[in-house]
Amino acid sequence: MNNIAYKSSSHRTATATAIVKLSAQATMDAILENRVPKGNVLEFARAAGLLAVKKTSDVIPDCHPMPIEGAEIQYKLEGLEILIEVTVYTVYKTGVEVEAMHGAAITALTIYDMLKPIDKGIEISTIQLLHKKGGKSDFNPTLEKPLKTAVVVCSDSIAAGKNNDTAGKAIMEKLKQWAVEVEEYRIIPDEFAIIQSTALELSNTDFQLVLFTGGTGLSPRDLTPDAITPLLSRNIPGIMEAARNYGQSRTPYAMLSRGVAGFIKNSLVLTLPGSLKGAEESMDALFPYLFHLFRVAEGWRHEPE
Repeated sequence: MNNIAYKSSSHRTATATAIVKLSAQATMDAILENRVPKGNVLEFARAAGLLAVKKTSDVIPDCHPMPIEGAEIQYKLEGLEILIEVTVYTVYKTGVEVEAMHGAAITALTIYDMLKPIDKGIEISTIQLLHKKGGKSDFNPTLEKPLKTAVVVCSDSIAAGKNNDTAGKAIMEKLKQWAVEVEEYRIIPDEFAIIQSTALELSNTDFQLVLFTGGTGLSPRDLTPDAITPLLSRNIPGIMEAARNYGQSRTPYAMLSRGVAGFIKNSLVLTLPGSLKGAEESMDALFPYLFHLFRVAEGWRHEPE
């Protein structure tokens, strides 16, 4: 079973179809006139299909159990065919395509079971996914041109050579997944003036995305947010709120991060945790969705004071 712990929940839907082909008009008439000995075919099949949607993970080993927020089963009767359409809704980390297809399949099988005493020539065909919506594929803005990017590690011990950087390198690996190459990689100590001068230098040399890692906690030397905040010409609090919310569902200590985000001139600056786990989780929470910001920001240019 695939690990989806790193994913964020989003609203997802999927619609699947199946076709039941009858062999005689008499069978269709019996359905329409509610004369089938086993009962109301379409309503029994609808109930079975809804149950199947909710029980998908019980019978398909690699499917994750998930909250089903809603499901609809509709029929279209044309000639000797019953078209089944199943739509499933959820707010979760993975899609509901299999749930919709499972619901369509069991609906069709229930119709078959109820009609087989009166029609020996029934066929089930074309169980397929009609469409799906939601998840990363729907919120994956592509970059039309390279994004000039810098990663800055703020750490006294790493700058002094006492420890090795893991968070900054992990951030760069995450960015590679989205075809973002880091042009500038620096390690600096936790010094207020150096953090500020580094941020100003990078923004003045047209870096569009600058990621600081480290110094966002509560120790006396954690100064990164304090240094960056006065420089922001446009604060975007929702960015780090999203990262903290994502982290909080995984560790209770995420609430202690003081990271900030916003624009310094035309540079988007993020201040991420210095721990490997914190940096990775923040990247998973924010990317690739954050790329949408660069499209929105194209119409905005920094105006000098």
